[in-house]
Amino acid sequence: MSNARTVICLLRNDLRLHDNEVLHWAHKNAEHIVPLYCFDPLHYLGTHCFNFPKTGPFRLRFLLDSVKDLRTSLEKKGSSLVVRRGEPHKVIGDLIRQLGSVSAVAFHEEATQEELKVERQIKDVCSQNKVRVQSFWGSTLYHRDDLPFNHISRLPDVYTQFRKAVESQGRVRPVTPTPEQLRPLPTGLEEGPIPTFQDLEQTEALTDGRSAFPCCGGETEALARIQHYFWDTDAVASYKETRNGLIGVDYSTKFAPWLAMGCLSPRHIYHQIKKYEAQRTANQSTYWVIFELLWRDYFRFVAVKYGNQIFHLNGLQDKKVPWKKDMKLFNAWKEGRTGVPFVDANMRELALTGFMSNRGRQNVASFLTKDMGLDWRMGAEWFEYLLVDYDVCSNYGNWLYSAGIGNDPREDRKFNMVKQALDYDNNGDYVRLWVPELQGIKGGDVHTPWTLSSAALSHAGVCLNENYPSPVTVAPEWSRYVNKRPVSTFISTDKNNAIHDCINAFFFFFVCYLEYTLFCAVKTLILVPTRWHHAIYIYRHINAIKKLI
Repeated sequence: MSNARTVICLLRNDLRLHDNEVLHWAHKNAEHIVPLYCFDPLHYLGTHCFNFPKTGPFRLRFLLDSVKDLRTSLEKKGSSLVVRRGEPHKVIGDLIRQLGSVSAVAFHEEATQEELKVERQIKDVCSQNKVRVQSFWGSTLYHRDDLPFNHISRLPDVYTQFRKAVESQGRVRPVTPTPEQLRPLPTGLEEGPIPTFQDLEQTEALTDGRSAFPCCGGETEALARIQHYFWDTDAVASYKETRNGLIGVDYSTKFAPWLAMGCLSPRHIYHQIKKYEAQRTANQSTYWVIFELLWRDYFRFVAVKYGNQIFHLNGLQDKKVPWKKDMKLFNAWKEGRTGVPFVDANMRELALTGFMSNRGRQNVASFLTKDMGLDWRMGAEWFEYLLVDYDVCSNYGNWLYSAGIGNDPREDRKFNMVKQALDYDNNGDYVRLWVPELQGIKGGDVHTPWTLSSAALSHAGVCLNENYPSPVTVAPEWSRYVNKRPVSTFISTDKNNAIHDCINAFFFFFVCYLEYTLFCAVKTLILVPTRWHHAIYIYRHINAIKKLI
């Protein structure tokens, strides 16, 4: 092998060329660079508490896409991606001995225990081999060193305080430039094959046409998504109004999976937003994208501040809650069989696509922790397994928040499942999309099938506890919203009842017409006082008709 200086660049959650300080530094400080990705076998074991698989099929597919895309992009720059299977410190030790010319190992720093352990192991190997270690912070919008706090221990425990401080006193660094060409691999170094699902003993993900995230992994796709969402469709200009949607690709940015894997830099998004605001429009929606990036920053800095405490049962507040570990209840939740359609629809979408909207995540987390009283870590670890955009800091930060033991100043925050369903899926289209056994129930009634008459259920082809379960729990506060759901279009199949329903419908619309006429008559009273008798006449007829129906 060559004696020229060689830098190994360990890539983990930074699978991109743009705004990559590791590659940029290596290019300036070596004759050869080795961009390296390791498929760590520890990532395919079980989760810490409940032994769920750590990496599910959707995230693995996204990862394989991203690794393939990065290799292709590096090849265009005169380099390539070296891929190995094994623990990073062992792979790096082997490469140091094989190459004999490694002067440094560079990587981006992470925030949580497993990743930090890898970094310590790499430092030990490098120390033994007298190789320099160069690390960088590159996962957040605001750099760790630029925070307006003297020490990470001074990080506020409330997001709003953090946000106001960084917005008024912090700065976002410019994007690190990408070299036109990169230093080549050392002569004779084999790239190594990219493993398959079978190689990793994983089950390949299936594709579901209903998915709100039918996207591929990789930097190329990530940059194309920005182009589409910002410049081709101007969808970003209405993000704040559409972000709580449930169906379709463009109701939200969908940047999270690429951010989680580092295919997309938060700083790049920020500077694209600023460019868009200068050239197109600046409004609450464009700001809100930055607002969400700040939430992501905040959870990462909270993880740095609190360390392993973010994984503890009692959370950041060391608050003792009598959590249950009822596996029967948990299985109903994870399989979308709780009998609460809005919860079930979201959980089925997650199971079948690896994705769930932000609105859905808040609701199913609240339901698991506040309505079912289950150990919040069960939900966190299930999300870790399935989410295509799993990010350890955001995932555990959000679950602590939902459980009332994290950074939420309102510890008693609890979502009303029926209200939320009617607010965000008013006509029930989302539920019917993912819970097909309820497709016969029209309108908002689909959110509360347990409140419908046996005749209505029969007409819809629903039999509770046979083809759809009764709810595992019903919170008393839900009843306030049951009668506020949109009127069902159900009409009885019984001939006499059907005629009666039609007559009622006719009178209902006639009353609406008379009430509108009354409104118009009252409007003119000030100008034409003699028309009082007209208004009284209409009012009496309205009451008479209402008694008939």
